Amino acid sequence: MVKHSQLFIDSLIHPKKLAGYRMLTIGKVIQYVFILTTFLTIFSFIQYITGVSNENTFNIEGFAQYVEDIQWLLYPFSLIVLFLTSTTLLFIQISIFALVGFGLLKLMKRRGEYSHMWRSASLAITWNTLLFILFPFIPIDSSIGTLLGIIITVFLLFIASTKYPKMPVK
Repeated sequence: MVKHSQLFIDSLIHPKKLAGYRMLTIGKVIQYVFILTTFLTIFSFIQYITGVSNENTFNIEGFAQYVEDIQWLLYPFSLIVLFLTSTTLLFIQISIFALVGFGLLKLMKRRGEYSHMWRSASLAITWNTLLFILFPFIPIDSSIGTLLGIIITVFLLFIASTKYPKMPVK
């Protein structure tokens, strides 16, 4: 059985192995996605608590005092909402990237199903997720960071697609 740490390492430095992991059980892949989501949520929550963000925040004294009064309630609620939102967005991103990867399979005349490419995309999105975590600390425009993450993920899916079996010649 493949460990999550091995999946993480392979998704970062061995993009050719992403195609091989298409045969993993969906449960193992979803566990990996939830681990990524947990890391993403923890770092986003730390940013929320510390106030580190690329976006401008407003500071109204009355609102700030209200938030201080209900902080004990606000933090657990915001953590739950942040986790649910991050999970939903990550699963949507993986599904979209899997659709792009499935299109690559068809263009390259490779054999594979959408579910196989979904598994590959869920591992290929690791770089995108790590970059998303790091970009608030790097002075880069968020749209450039998003574009860079998309390009890297599609490139990794392209490399993985080359390792899928070829379609039989008719």
